[in-house]
Amino acid sequence: MEAPVSSMVCVSNLWIRMMHFVKAGDRNEGHKHNFDHITLLSQGSVEVDVEGQKTVFKAPHLIFISAGKEHFITSLEDNTIASCVHALRSAD
Repeated sequence: MEAPVSSMVCVSNLWIRMMHFVKAGDRNEGHKHNFDHITLLSQGSVEVDVEGQKTVFKAPHLIFISAGKEHFITSLEDNTIASCVHALRSAD
């Protein structure tokens, strides 16, 4: 199990982190955000664990993540691509 290969970009007030899960079973680090956000699953499938509640999604899909909820994303297929999309509200 490896972390996804990530690339990040900011455009105006929009921040996007694209994650390429090379192999099934790859998983991102658990984390939480101060604001609600969307993860765009553009290829493959994932299991999203939000504080112990696990849900499976297949691309294409928009995944809503509530603010303040710790979450993990695990790929279920090789070459899965998901992108977290956030509005930037402050320097923090």
